[in-house]
Amino acid sequence: MFGKKNKNQKKQWIIGFCGLLVIGVAGGMLAAKMTTPVSDTKKTDKDTAGQDSVEEDSLTDTITWKGEKYRYNDHLSNFLFLGIDTREKIETNVGHADAGQSDALYLLSWDRKENTITTISIPRDTITEVEAYGPGGESLGKSQDHISLAYAYGDGSYKSGELAKEAVSTLFYGLNIQGYCAINLDALSILSDSVGGVTVTVPNDSLEEKYPEFKNGSQVTLDGTNTEIFVRYRDINVHQSAIARMERQQVFIKAFEEAAKKKIAEDSGYTVKMYSDLEPYMVTNISKDQLLKITQSMTEGKEDTDWTVPGEAVEGEDHDEYHVDDNALYEKMIETFYKKVSDPN
Repeated sequence: MFGKKNKNQKKQWIIGFCGLLVIGVAGGMLAAKMTTPVSDTKKTDKDTAGQDSVEEDSLTDTITWKGEKYRYNDHLSNFLFLGIDTREKIETNVGHADAGQSDALYLLSWDRKENTITTISIPRDTITEVEAYGPGGESLGKSQDHISLAYAYGDGSYKSGELAKEAVSTLFYGLNIQGYCAINLDALSILSDSVGGVTVTVPNDSLEEKYPEFKNGSQVTLDGTNTEIFVRYRDINVHQSAIARMERQQVFIKAFEEAAKKKIAEDSGYTVKMYSDLEPYMVTNISKDQLLKITQSMTEGKEDTDWTVPGEAVEGEDHDEYHVDDNALYEKMIETFYKKVSDPN
């Protein structure tokens, strides 16, 4: 049985994360500054049952899957982007679980050789192993809980970022994640206005009843006045409304990416200014210098790939939950992070 969510009430949420494509859309970020990442992706007892005789060789970082041998693609750099449901940085003690929840989670993997990007959406209600902390900062051990809570147990700063990164890495079988960037609510208007507005096609009817202007299929330009509604609002009385909201967030990310690319082509100083404007609302271990290396490859990248952690949205005893299809996730990981050993590339 999956563990229950802790006493924190589910907040209506936010997606402050949205610096994704400016702060890291080309994710390669640390390419010139970082040594080649080594995957420590490991099969765990929890989720490998039925995976058709998976074998692992930790020395060569290879696995055998359905009779084929695969090796981790060491041209990858992986980065986590988080949207935190607060309006300002909250400094708190580890264990108070009030630093804000990471209600938007996106894992970005950049192939530095091919210059391609894979963006993986992680539903905020995903149930995975999360380490809880007591009021004094003492570890209470790990249990199955909502992945969005990992950030909340930290200090609202770097410890929160590390805890969220650890929870996501665990979900992905110990995948090595090189960096993280968490952005709060107040960044939303800055992002949209910085590119002169973001035009989106509304992907579903989840806003239509309360906000008729966001009718399913309609084109809307988002700016500082309405971006938060589009990426944040959900009816908490509607079962699995977070999933519909995530679809809107994905649409916003893509549209913002295209607008940011055009802006960067027009204004070489855009990225530096954007970083400075977002810095007060951001917790990240990605430096400004590293950001510049991201944007240098941004306009040269090939077509991106996007997928969502496979699973099933269910109604838990107290809150919505998202149960991962572990076999399907493992297969998607092989597809994204590994190459057949016979592949010369």
